[in-house]
Amino acid sequence: MAATAISGAEMRFAYANRISAACHISKIVIYSKHIRKDFERISEGCVNSYVTERERGILDLLTGDSGISVSEIGKQLGVSAVTVRAGLNSLAQKGLVVRTWGGAAPAFHPEMLEHQRTRVEEKNRIARAAAALIEDGEAIMIEAGTTTALIARYLTGKRDVSIVTNNLLVLPYARSNPSLRLTLVGGDFRHNTESLVGPVALQELERFHVRRAFVGTDGFTPEKGLTTHLVEGAEIVKKMAGQAQETVLVADSSKYGKTGFVLVLPLARIGRLIVDSNLAEEAISRLREQNLRLEIV
Repeated sequence: MAATAISGAEMRFAYANRISAACHISKIVIYSKHIRKDFERISEGCVNSYVTERERGILDLLTGDSGISVSEIGKQLGVSAVTVRAGLNSLAQKGLVVRTWGGAAPAFHPEMLEHQRTRVEEKNRIARAAAALIEDGEAIMIEAGTTTALIARYLTGKRDVSIVTNNLLVLPYARSNPSLRLTLVGGDFRHNTESLVGPVALQELERFHVRRAFVGTDGFTPEKGLTTHLVEGAEIVKKMAGQAQETVLVADSSKYGKTGFVLVLPLARIGRLIVDSNLAEEAISRLREQNLRLEIV
């Protein structure tokens, strides 16, 4: 897949307009190089909560087959073509699909949609615990991923928290708190992770120093540390860890024991691990032997 290089200004129009049409966003500040844009969007709900059951059914069918016809969607859902078209229009207004001639295509990569639907309860528990660590006035970094993005959801009520991120999924959750300050770096857009990576992202991250960096992983073990399948993603995590006083790994228990293609960081570089309670006792014992704080939620 070819990389799409976008600046902060381009991404304001290409991406932020898409998802902020769906979610109440109090204030977003986008930085790329010397570009700063403040803008407001008002709406209701968020990606995982504002679609109806019928709309979710339509989205599921489109994810499985983006070329599926309106008539076929209606047949499978047991509704009329008029109802399907109304659902597609609603999903388009919410930023989840892009209307095409006679149909629509998902606005998010199928892989990302699948990640958003799996282990939802565990991810929310982990994110809530991570957000509880953040104090008023603190500066943090949030790396790409569905669990990391959810941290911003639980910052409601916090004041003057500055977030530096390459994670586009954070944007819908930057709501309810007018003093929350979101700094989005530029870079090469990756559809399957909804993130910005590459030299531009790395260069811009270097400008910031934060109290904590919250990162995810495709897999982790005591022996191999954090690993991932994407080289560029690994470089982002390394850079964030270097700019933070403490690196916090947020990962659901399914990631334990898995090894990705690329080494990211050894566990010795992680100050704290937040994981769900489905983690096996043997794994918990092995992780407690490491020099990190282990928080099980």
